[in-house]
Amino acid sequence: MIFSKSCSTFLWLCLVIVACFALQGCAYDNQTSTLVVDASDLSGRPIPDTLFGIFFEEINHAGAGGLWAELVNNRGFEAGGTQVPSNIAPWTIVGHESAIFLQTELSSCFERNKVALKMDVVCENCPSGGVGVSNPGFWGMNIVQWKKYKVVFFVTSTGSLDITVSFRKNEDGGILASRNIKASASEVSNWKRMETILVADASCSNSSLYLTTTKKGVIWLDQVSAMPVDTYKGHGFRSDLVNMLLELKPAFLRFPGGCFIEGETLRNAFRWKDSVGPWEERPGHFGDVWSYWTDDAFGYFEGLQLAEDIGARPLWVFNNGISHTDEIDTRVITPFVQEALEGIEFARGAATSKWGSLRASMGHPEPFDLKYVAIGNEDCWKKNYRGSYLAFYYAIRHVYPDIQIISNCDASSKPLDHPADIYDYHTYPLDSQIMFNNARVFDKTPRNGPKAFVSEYALIGNKQAKFGTLLGAVSEAGFLIGLERNSDHVIMASYAPLFVNAYDRKWNPDAIVFNSDQVYGTPSYWVQLMFRESNGATLLRSQLQTPDPNFVAASAILWKNPQDKKTYLKIKVANVGNKQVNLKISLNGFESSNTTKPAKTVLTSADALDENSFANPKKIVPKRNPLQSYSNEIYEILPPVSLTVFDLLKNQ
Repeated sequence: MIFSKSCSTFLWLCLVIVACFALQGCAYDNQTSTLVVDASDLSGRPIPDTLFGIFFEEINHAGAGGLWAELVNNRGFEAGGTQVPSNIAPWTIVGHESAIFLQTELSSCFERNKVALKMDVVCENCPSGGVGVSNPGFWGMNIVQWKKYKVVFFVTSTGSLDITVSFRKNEDGGILASRNIKASASEVSNWKRMETILVADASCSNSSLYLTTTKKGVIWLDQVSAMPVDTYKGHGFRSDLVNMLLELKPAFLRFPGGCFIEGETLRNAFRWKDSVGPWEERPGHFGDVWSYWTDDAFGYFEGLQLAEDIGARPLWVFNNGISHTDEIDTRVITPFVQEALEGIEFARGAATSKWGSLRASMGHPEPFDLKYVAIGNEDCWKKNYRGSYLAFYYAIRHVYPDIQIISNCDASSKPLDHPADIYDYHTYPLDSQIMFNNARVFDKTPRNGPKAFVSEYALIGNKQAKFGTLLGAVSEAGFLIGLERNSDHVIMASYAPLFVNAYDRKWNPDAIVFNSDQVYGTPSYWVQLMFRESNGATLLRSQLQTPDPNFVAASAILWKNPQDKKTYLKIKVANVGNKQVNLKISLNGFESSNTTKPAKTVLTSADALDENSFANPKKIVPKRNPLQSYSNEIYEILPPVSLTVFDLLKNQ
């Protein structure tokens, strides 16, 4: 076949175009974004070592049925309220109703949680499997073969006790572990604490705890607990969830809320004094904002302990006399101020002080390193906030002058009208472009006032964020790059919410998703992980020249690896657009070491709205590969909707 010269030229052009797309070129109509990085010794400024941390709130069953490893739901039978008889859900009867009668009574030995369960066993010849009660925990207990579980309960009886404690499969009732407990009538004539260790013979992620008997008589039960023995550091935290936190290397832990500390009404607000001391004596409360009961086993002490365990600074948010629907007048706020001061003493006081001695009795004689407190949550616009805030501020400043005090009022665009060390900023946009462009929020904020704490941020909404999409995560990455750039003013930031139990999605999306036996990170989790080296690093001067500033953002840092003591250059580039980007990186004043090959790590997927799931937990995770070529000029193609991190070892 013979072609003319013009025809041949046309075919050649077509081949070039095809090859161009095959090689992932031709991005943005061949326009190139250029990032110039000044990596000389005189460039840059330090990033606060507090910049990126985490925020824990009791929402989505994050603690009760999640991070706190207690398997029993409503262990004290208090969730139905103090009016008896009351609902004891999720406890259910074992055996036919003609064989056993259940009711609640205010007969417990615990003064602050008086509800107990009375089991009147009336069968003369009870079934061989026994009658009693069972508890499925939080959507099924995860029981693992050969693993040990400590079961504790309080009991009294009209006669001798013969009770079987067991874990059974919900599907077919198969026994996974079992232990028989006996006691004479005199031993259980008054309330007695019982404890046993169950070792599982098999595994099942959908199991229940059973307490059964074949003996006629009346038994009262209260404060029934089942915990795996191998919690993180023996402190009661679910190890697989803590490991997810450790990977983030968080600088701080903000806790325990959020709206959880406010309550819809003050009656149901979180109060720290009710969450400390022996677990069986804590009254628990109904978290009416997120609509579930918590026994407050993950309380104030546990938050402080968790922060210490993961190497993070504790940041305590306390109730300031304001809820979503009612508030205390500033003229009578003094008892709340005193409660806050006593809470700080609990954390920081000597073991000989009143509240420090309570902390010591709980196993922590040394003070916790509490240096940050937030006075309320999202309350700036409330009637009594400013007046009450000042009462808290001056009282805390007088007794603890080193504590950094955080105001709820936003000072990003106008100065505060009251003193504060730090101000709180929250952002939950519904549009990814707004999230991405929020990187510029603090560009013009005056630097002579209090510093900023972005304590809650995330892209939300059913269209773009859903349960945690790639698009949402990359838009947040662009926002975080802006926070790095403004880290002379923004000193702290944390994503929200941190956890969600897949069976109680009160809020979406979240960073970490779990059920009884599984856990995975959403793309937003992996973005946070890709920023973890920024704390305490040096932000380098860099300039991005791009035809699409609303879609591309970049930053460069130098950070020292504490393991090998070597210094690395890390360049982060977020592309929130739906087209790939030609990127040229020019490095000035940087000499790379040949001992470690440069690498790039990319977070992306085929579809911007892709999500991770239990079926495919690593569909979207960072993938690390060596750079194919390297010099002081790097040419790369950024995929659509992606976060790319370049790592280069500095010549020492």
